[in-house]
Amino acid sequence: MKQSFFERLTGTISLKNRTSDFDEEIAVDQTPQGSFGQWETTEAPEGELAVDVYQTNDAIIIQAMVAGVASDDLSLSVTREMVIIKGKREAPKGIATENYFYQELYWGAFSRTILLPAEVETEDVEATERRGLLTIKLPKIDKDKKQTVKIKSL
Repeated sequence: MKQSFFERLTGTISLKNRTSDFDEEIAVDQTPQGSFGQWETTEAPEGELAVDVYQTNDAIIIQAMVAGVASDDLSLSVTREMVIIKGKREAPKGIATENYFYQELYWGAFSRTILLPAEVETEDVEATERRGLLTIKLPKIDKDKKQTVKIKSL
């Protein structure tokens, strides 16, 4: 019997066609298996990009493996508190599913939203990709920085 979306998501089992060990009656939704109602979607699920996030004295560094993704297929959005990385890895064409022995690589759209531990300067962000490793350098805002201003007499 095919598991419903909720059962696959939570790892629970269906109580349909089972007798209850409880004295009370348990109401079970009788929608057909595989029907997701309002949650039904035609798009493939989006994968989550794995990242490393660390800091230096003056910057926050984010690193992610994006091997096999063209730089045109990557999108990077930065605010003072958050970074959003989106992309898409195209699957090889012309290989039938039944010809695979193992199919463990992730193909398709992916994204990752990272809440930053400190505010960053969005105008000075640097992003580079080398040998499949995306590195994003986000300069921290120096809140302790003081600047003296000379007062002009008019």
